[in-house]
Amino acid sequence: MSNPSRLNRAVAEAFSEIADLLELVGDNPFKIRAYRRGADAVLALDVPVDEALADDGGVPGLGEALRAKALEYASTGKLDYLERLREQVPPAIVALTAVPGIGAKTAWKLYESLGVDDTASLLAAARSGLVRAVPGFGERTEENIIRALSMHSPVQGRRPLYAILPVAERIIQVLKDMPGVTAISLGGSIRRRRDTVGDIDIVAASSDASALLDVFVGCDEFGEILSRGSVRASAVTHAGVQCDLWVVEPQQYATALHHVTGSKEHHVVLRGIAGRLGLKISEYGVTRDADGGLEQVGSEADLYALLGMDYIPPELRENRGEIEAALARSLPRLVEPGDIRGDLHAHTTWSDGTAGIIEMAEAAKKKGYEYLAITDHSRSLAIARGLSEERFLQQLDEVRRAKQHVKGIRILAGSEVDILRDGSLDFDDALLEKADIVVASVHSGFKLDKQTNTARIVSAMRNPNVDIIAHPTGRLLGKRPGYAVDIEEVIREARNTSTALEINSYPARLDLSDEHARAARDAGVLVCIDTDSHGIDELTNMDYGVWNARRAWLEPENVLNTRPLKDLLAWLNRV
Repeated sequence: MSNPSRLNRAVAEAFSEIADLLELVGDNPFKIRAYRRGADAVLALDVPVDEALADDGGVPGLGEALRAKALEYASTGKLDYLERLREQVPPAIVALTAVPGIGAKTAWKLYESLGVDDTASLLAAARSGLVRAVPGFGERTEENIIRALSMHSPVQGRRPLYAILPVAERIIQVLKDMPGVTAISLGGSIRRRRDTVGDIDIVAASSDASALLDVFVGCDEFGEILSRGSVRASAVTHAGVQCDLWVVEPQQYATALHHVTGSKEHHVVLRGIAGRLGLKISEYGVTRDADGGLEQVGSEADLYALLGMDYIPPELRENRGEIEAALARSLPRLVEPGDIRGDLHAHTTWSDGTAGIIEMAEAAKKKGYEYLAITDHSRSLAIARGLSEERFLQQLDEVRRAKQHVKGIRILAGSEVDILRDGSLDFDDALLEKADIVVASVHSGFKLDKQTNTARIVSAMRNPNVDIIAHPTGRLLGKRPGYAVDIEEVIREARNTSTALEINSYPARLDLSDEHARAARDAGVLVCIDTDSHGIDELTNMDYGVWNARRAWLEPENVLNTRPLKDLLAWLNRV
């Protein structure tokens, strides 16, 4: 880490988290206090902790064990001991103890009573009113839990895109209307729409760099200013994310934005191509080797044209074949938000949603959709108020009645049916045959081995009633990596059974990942981009899924819900 205070703060936070986790597992109180004292000692340093430890005197308050860990973090940016502790304590326990009035013992009691696996399922339980039913808990505690979990987000390492993008956009909003600004954009992994982000990069073209930099360093989003030069400034947000602003002349904007957008691997190959053409690319422009003169580059498209290739969208700039395709004029026509004709995974107040069927349909209609599938949970997912067989039949009737109230959009009656541990489905075939669409998913047994998880999903796909496999790996960004599954086998079986695989647009999921979604595309498997909405506002999350699909090279023809209603219905009746 380049900034001493940032390194020391990160080490101190790691020590504090170790102390917190040791408390949660009931470890030795003296050991816990040692880590808390160590955190205080590191924060009090005026120099980077690794430099302080290089002196003979060491750092008072850091014993041999903590000294080794501080050096490990300074060298690698992580602590293996902390990672092991995190694996021992479920995320739900950590989140619960952040709720005022809930200590470790109470958190474990609530966790074990509800049988939840993570913060997402714990939040679903709280929203469903199950927390208040646990002895010793009431409605107020339940409300506190919902509030705390809704604000919960990871604070170490790369952060999910959804956690950083709103902050970055607020900073842009402050800067963009300043006098002299002719262009401004986010760069880096945010612009490439990676699912996780390390920092925030901003490039601006302005005739008054000094005034713009003054506004930047005074932005309320920042808790610390790292540097402020004549054309660049760097600051850290209150959440600990570094943000860098670079101000250039208008004629340099295209090449500066391209440079800052990355990726590094993409640029290395481009520079090689440019060199063979007698050109040199830098953030300041494109120069000719022959006379040192500048080429006219008014846009990123101009830059790529100089190199004899088509414009490459930011989402593809990862050196994963995009340069070869651009040279061959064979880049895909990437799917766009306007190509989406409907959403095939949505929940209502019948299970754990916050809006009714008609409300959700009206909201989808306002987005210009031709169809919306209502897919509330099946009975096994009790924490999400899953539907019994009787209630499922009642909902099918309710969906069909709702069609009479909402004209101009087709409401599909469906189910998000649980895939059980043995590969069977939560509803029997006779019941599922009554639905217009069936989305099958895994919500339990995350610790089963890869072979068992793969077999259960394959078994579900072989059921002719199943149309889509939702969030196929079960990952939650920044919270859990997903269950063990052979995704290649899942993709092969999806092709064999004509089952669609979902990109779940819920910002904390983005599951399938872009890599897996591209593998599905290459195998000829249809992908469905759904929001898994539990309320009206969440329908807007479709953009996250589309961004992920673009990174996966998906064209409209690769995506199930770009099809007109008539074609979708024909596909649903394919068996």
